[in-house]
Amino acid sequence: MSLRGVPLAFPPPAHRSSLPGSAISRISRAPLPTLLCPPDTAALLPAGHAGDAPDVWVYRYLEPGTGWRLSIATCAAPGSGKLSLGGFRIATPERTQSAGFDTDREAAGLAVGMEEKVGWSRVLGIAGPLARRDTTRIVGGKCVLLPSADARVGQPHDQALLDFAIECLHDAEVRGGFSITTGQDLGHGLMSDGVTRSLDYLNARFRGCVVSDTSQPTGEGNFHVLTGMLRGCDISIADATVGLIGCGNVGTRVLNSLREQGTEVLVLDASEQRRAELATMGLQVFAPAAKADLLNRPVDALVVNAAGGSLDLASIASIVANPQTRVICGSENLAMPDELAGTEALRHARKAYAPTELGGMMGYLTAAEEYLATVAGSAFAIDTMIGAASQLEMPVFAAMRHLREHNFTNTFAESLLAVAQSE
Repeated sequence: MSLRGVPLAFPPPAHRSSLPGSAISRISRAPLPTLLCPPDTAALLPAGHAGDAPDVWVYRYLEPGTGWRLSIATCAAPGSGKLSLGGFRIATPERTQSAGFDTDREAAGLAVGMEEKVGWSRVLGIAGPLARRDTTRIVGGKCVLLPSADARVGQPHDQALLDFAIECLHDAEVRGGFSITTGQDLGHGLMSDGVTRSLDYLNARFRGCVVSDTSQPTGEGNFHVLTGMLRGCDISIADATVGLIGCGNVGTRVLNSLREQGTEVLVLDASEQRRAELATMGLQVFAPAAKADLLNRPVDALVVNAAGGSLDLASIASIVANPQTRVICGSENLAMPDELAGTEALRHARKAYAPTELGGMMGYLTAAEEYLATVAGSAFAIDTMIGAASQLEMPVFAAMRHLREHNFTNTFAESLLAVAQSE
């Protein structure tokens, strides 16, 4: 029987009596959630995931007085004891205004992407030492919070919003019987007190919210995926022309690495202020309205790190028509509204598309490593994750070679899997 729209009423009283007093208190302070089970969430997933997506559960919390809504999506079955990993996203105005936005839909789709990142790290054997140890326990997840305008980070009611979210996170762990770890994501920054950063506020009150700057290893992962793919096309990174779509935290890391190599870079970014900063660096910059212009330029590769939806079908059609573009990669979440159609169109045009889950997995791995180190009471060194990111280049290079040798009869992801399984 479908439970969509039905409030949860567990844990039952007998279970509650065995919980620590603090856990009982947190259950009573959080609003009663609604549980969406896998049959419900399957209908929410983006096109291209039908039939092959993992099971996803969504715990939806609604604060009735304000309309705040938190959807906690996870691939951890209730009572499984799994560690659910994925960023804590405060939905930006751009995302909330996009067609079909819904916190359940957004969280479920992102949780599937996180599960794919987990899968790639297992296939390639790339992770920090603690995550490698616990790899069978880790699954994908995501938290998506819809605030009111006056409660966004930096606005007067931001603390109350985060307090609501913290109670819900504790509540979901107790009710669902799994652990939640979240990392850096959209919507965070300096709070209204002018002192506290939102991630630090969350971390001080829920240890599963980690604070490492995951953009550094994610940017490194992006760079090594790009370098390996271009090398597989017989193009050196120094001689390439690269288009960056999105130049925020991760995109800036990629940009800096490319400039160190002398790569010619063109950049599209949604922020007018950021575009002005980039222009002062002597870069060619593009506003979102000029995206088609960028896609028509003679670029060898595109790296997508915007807020989502960069590789819509119109954009893919432009990429397909560009004779010079060979490689598409990045770490953007939900980059393709229709992943199956987009991937196939690029393959038929002999363009190599690396799933953005591959480029983005270093962020989840960093969050996992920090959390597991905290639990173990040991020190966490982000440098170990920078080293792990460099391990992406060789298998990606081999996959690009495999794809070309097989005349693009399969996708880049299939070639990467074939290469990994042959080792």
